[in-house]
Amino acid sequence: MKKLVLVSFILFFNLCLKAQDYKPTESNLKQREWFSDARFGLFIHWGPFSIPGSGEWVMNERKVTVESYSRLEKFFNPIDFDAAKWVSTAKNAGMKYITLITRHHDGFSMWDTKYSDFNIMNTPYKKDIVKMMADECHKQGIKLYLYYSLLDWRREDYPHETGKTGQSSGRKGHGDYASYLAFMKNQLTELLTNYGEIGGIWFDGHWDQTAPEGSADRSSRIDWKYNEIYGLIHKLQPQCMIGNNHHLSPFPGEDFQMFEQDLPGENKSGLSFQEASAQVPLEACVTMNGSWGFNLTDNNYKSKTELIHTLVKASSLGANLLLNMGPMPNGEIQPEFITRLNSMGDWLKIYGESIYNTKAGFAKPTESWSSTQNGKKIYLHILDPKTTAITYAPVPFKKIKKAYLLNGGTPAKYTLKKGKLELSTIFNNNEIDNVVVLEVE
Repeated sequence: MKKLVLVSFILFFNLCLKAQDYKPTESNLKQREWFSDARFGLFIHWGPFSIPGSGEWVMNERKVTVESYSRLEKFFNPIDFDAAKWVSTAKNAGMKYITLITRHHDGFSMWDTKYSDFNIMNTPYKKDIVKMMADECHKQGIKLYLYYSLLDWRREDYPHETGKTGQSSGRKGHGDYASYLAFMKNQLTELLTNYGEIGGIWFDGHWDQTAPEGSADRSSRIDWKYNEIYGLIHKLQPQCMIGNNHHLSPFPGEDFQMFEQDLPGENKSGLSFQEASAQVPLEACVTMNGSWGFNLTDNNYKSKTELIHTLVKASSLGANLLLNMGPMPNGEIQPEFITRLNSMGDWLKIYGESIYNTKAGFAKPTESWSSTQNGKKIYLHILDPKTTAITYAPVPFKKIKKAYLLNGGTPAKYTLKKGKLELSTIFNNNEIDNVVVLEVE
């Protein structure tokens, strides 16, 4: 018995050591650098769950059984889907990458997979959505990231007995994680083999196997064997980044950290228990209204000002903004999304210099102002047009060579004495963000 315990410990230790020994390749580090410079991406939540018009959690929230939910497959026929339009919409918004749902918690696969019958090829549409999006992203020069759910409300072999969600799906079998792990690895191999270069894999669902929200225990009830999953991904495409929406500090093998409905360091949503990592790139994923998937009754859209301020504050914290849209089941993008995305693109045509390729500013963002930095240029974002002056100390620079408004180049008034910056100038009350450029030494 003691010998068996010792062997088990050695095996466990070796698996942990293997995960801890992960060293990103040069191509992976370059991808991380590109990702941090990109600053702005589009999240797309779309699938059969869009049909009821009640968000992507409809199967769980309405306690729909697997048998009943599977009927949606026969209704999913997005005849108005246009990959070129979707990608160009993101591009016109100033976005540099797209994160596309490939398989959400309902278990539906949006590509031609050999490992599940519940997929896009068995709908009336019969076309590979992932392929069309991948081809168009490569064509238009947009990086493609793929969202993949770790949990499944439909499959019998998912360890549903210990899961917090999907308990009304009518599954009667027992979970078999070895089988489920093999399934996931097979699908991930397809995604990373058949669709060209992929920027990253965006995992979600780890939290289904943790203690209830608010509990101090954040450990998982199952061993996900991330060393095997992550190792497979990095082997198939070494540059491919891995992120996991587990609401915890990054695990070994992960290449970026995300925050759901929050900026790094915040927990307004009650989901972000983690501290922002200083080791990997950061990303905040945020909805344009209150829903991820298409929702007929959610008209609580954020304003242009709110969205731009969110982008600015994320950049000021050294994080990307992954802004979500939930297209309609026919494949059409709602005009409310189009309008907001276009307005952000127009703003970025003028102020993009203060967002792209920047690092976190010297001060954390406030409701009044924040800052970003690129080399010897510091960008002060005046978010409240009523602000007449900024006083801050100590600043990390000794001399200001030049100070001016980014839009138009009008000189800005300032004093810098003993590390204390005082900025006083007349700002345009009609601007969402008056950006002052400081060229410093």
